[in-house]
Amino acid sequence: MNDQIIIFSQIVFIDLVLAGDNAIIIGMVASQFPAEQRRKIIFWGIGGAVILRIILTLLTAYLLQIKGLRLIGGLALLYICYKLYKDVINNSVSKKDNLKINDSSFIKAISTVLIADFTMSLDNVLGVAGAAKDHYGLLIFGLVLSIILMATAATLISGWIKKYKWIGWLGIIAILAVAIDLIYSDIKIFI
Repeated sequence: MNDQIIIFSQIVFIDLVLAGDNAIIIGMVASQFPAEQRRKIIFWGIGGAVILRIILTLLTAYLLQIKGLRLIGGLALLYICYKLYKDVINNSVSKKDNLKINDSSFIKAISTVLIADFTMSLDNVLGVAGAAKDHYGLLIFGLVLSIILMATAATLISGWIKKYKWIGWLGIIAILAVAIDLIYSDIKIFI
């Protein structure tokens, strides 16, 4: 019982730290759109994260053996940082307010979120699965908790970025840190 309490605490902490990364990206991408579109992007982004986390959880044992996967994920996040800088930070507030939403830009936003979800969900699933060990009930709890945290945080972050541009910069720096950590963790394996 004591072991399960420790594992439970580790899972909650991992989720608090790692679910925030996904929420930042979903919130930043969604902040470029009007409120109605923003809700759809958050919904589809979180929906994609849910599906990815379930699939990745089932594949975790296999994924742990793949060398280079974190490097690829880190490089994908570097590209996402560039896209977020270009789309969120570099655009002025007036351009964002007058943005005409078309299917293409909505689909691009969803695809950016899904690529980031895959990369960052991998970290979260590996962290939670590593902490849960053979306690599958706790593993499922960890995945559900991360989804709830992501949904709440993404909605808050997208509203804040709309009002305060400096929060967008903090988001990009946080995503950049995750990307560098992913790249470094794989590169040191090869060295």
